[in-house]
Amino acid sequence: MIWRPFTQEKTAPPAIKIIRGNGAYLISESGKKYLDMISSWFVNLHGHANREIAEAIGQQARTLEHVIFTRFTHDPAEKLVENLGKVVPEKLNRYFFSDNGSTAVEVALKMAYQYFKNVEETGRTLFLSLEGGYYGDTFGAMSVTGGNSKYHATFSELFFKTVIVDVPEYYDGAESVEEKEDEIIHKLEKTLKEIGDKICALILEPLLQGSFGMRLYRSEFLEKLVNKVREYDILVIFDEVMTGFYRTGTIFAMNQTNVLPDFVCLSKGLTGGFLPLALTITTEKVYEVFLSDDKRKTFLHGHSYTANPIACAAACKSLEILFRKEIVTKIKEIEDFHISHNIRNSVKRRSIGIMTAFDTESEDKANSVINNALENGIFLRPLGKTIYLFPPYCVNADDLARTYDVINKYL
Repeated sequence: MIWRPFTQEKTAPPAIKIIRGNGAYLISESGKKYLDMISSWFVNLHGHANREIAEAIGQQARTLEHVIFTRFTHDPAEKLVENLGKVVPEKLNRYFFSDNGSTAVEVALKMAYQYFKNVEETGRTLFLSLEGGYYGDTFGAMSVTGGNSKYHATFSELFFKTVIVDVPEYYDGAESVEEKEDEIIHKLEKTLKEIGDKICALILEPLLQGSFGMRLYRSEFLEKLVNKVREYDILVIFDEVMTGFYRTGTIFAMNQTNVLPDFVCLSKGLTGGFLPLALTITTEKVYEVFLSDDKRKTFLHGHSYTANPIACAAACKSLEILFRKEIVTKIKEIEDFHISHNIRNSVKRRSIGIMTAFDTESEDKANSVINNALENGIFLRPLGKTIYLFPPYCVNADDLARTYDVINKYL
């Protein structure tokens, strides 16, 4: 009866029924334990069934479960914004709530487009995006991914136009990276001279492109790219849905660069993996363009569960845990473990923060690695021919060592 996401139901094996979670582990109906080494699609920061977050949810549910967020506000939302304001760059100070990563991106795209409409620059109808990007599965998010996406090509005839920029991928042993970066920027400059005044925004995943296959690129390239589009007054959107909350080693991936966006999108780990919640954060400059006596300049967008108090309470507690010194230390330990341990017969090994990835010779090979790991109680998920590890922060050295051992023995 259930139709699973990203699953060809005709050929896929039956789903494994999970009855509970405990830290880095999932426990099945049969009692078998599975080490969740991808944080259940990157959402689970602190481990499954974290007691502190569960208690915060229970307390909030007994106080206020939900209220429409047009005429009203509430403490959990205000506290969450206040806490994020301590770590989000000061320039980004206007917070718009939604409920998942795709909609956070959709909000940013619509805001960027309407920004120019509101200032009567009606010719800016194009978007700029990095090749291989992935921003979600709603139509705006799919459109800026591009028509060649392996996930969204079926719907490409319905996409609005996006200009795609090549990506100089970076991995251990990569050669001529700087030259490739300069070639791409030079090519982009030619494009911008022709149509720069028609582009409203650049969107990208900073430093790490997740669903393309955990592809890295250097902060130096990101800085060159952003500085170049700024010359044409193009707005910049950073999709930190996956990269945020120390996944790349810093609280946000943008902290590893010398540039700031006009919008940043957050979701996934925001609530520690407990409940859907998302934020699109923008600047005072953008916000003020929507202030008008003309109702047509209002940002007419919203969701029934916008700023749900229970989800906000979960996010507040998750952030409280995240900012503890011992968590930051644990994140560094995971990062160091990846750097100091080899993976046999791996190609294009790359690591950043708690993520490490490598390529196999084919998708079939990647699937066989995944299936072998699952038999050994380790849950991984391939991205094409790429294998990646993306663990929750509660994972310990023994769990990591066992994962490497299982992968290496098979390879």
